Amino acid sequence: MTLCLFDLDGTLIDSEPGITACIRYAFDKLGVPAPAELRSWIGPPLRHGFAPLLDHDAERVEAAVDYYHERFATLGWREHAIYPGIATTIERLHASGHPLAVVTSKPERHARPILENLPFGDTFARLYGPDPASPHSEKASMIAAALADFGVAPEQAAMVGDRRFDIEGALANRVRAIGVLWGFGSREELELAGAQALASDPGHLAEMLA
Repeated sequence: MTLCLFDLDGTLIDSEPGITACIRYAFDKLGVPAPAELRSWIGPPLRHGFAPLLDHDAERVEAAVDYYHERFATLGWREHAIYPGIATTIERLHASGHPLAVVTSKPERHARPILENLPFGDTFARLYGPDPASPHSEKASMIAAALADFGVAPEQAAMVGDRRFDIEGALANRVRAIGVLWGFGSREELELAGAQALASDPGHLAEMLA
């Protein structure tokens, strides 16, 4: 059986409405105009996006992150949609006996209520999220933790995600890196990062993993 590790945003759910609304809220609270294009912010750690637009002022960057979390904790976590076909894929993998876990750049305190409210959320045995204070993606360290927790070798695992951080984290652990084309990253981004396979839709992904 393959340990199937899934990214959350852009892989299981389309979280663009909630994330972008929270980013705009943070800029508004700081009195700074928000950039028009925010889709590329989804996936990388928030500080990567805020820093260059706030003159790399550490105090203002942290204030922006705090404002983001303030809105996300009450409203933003609910503002998402499940990608069509994902539920069927997850349920198929679970029924086949594959252990499942989520590895996300979202802090666990935000990711857990989302996962618990997904109709297939209870199929995931574990959830891995970074330290909220970390400016880094931490995908590699979280994937390493998953391998240790489940007691599987790298060749018995696959990481599924839509951004280069997912692919890079997988390759750092010698885990199969599968990119998905329905999320927030492009085919070019995933290929440049070294994705070993690309899934065009959830049904295609199920075939790859099953």
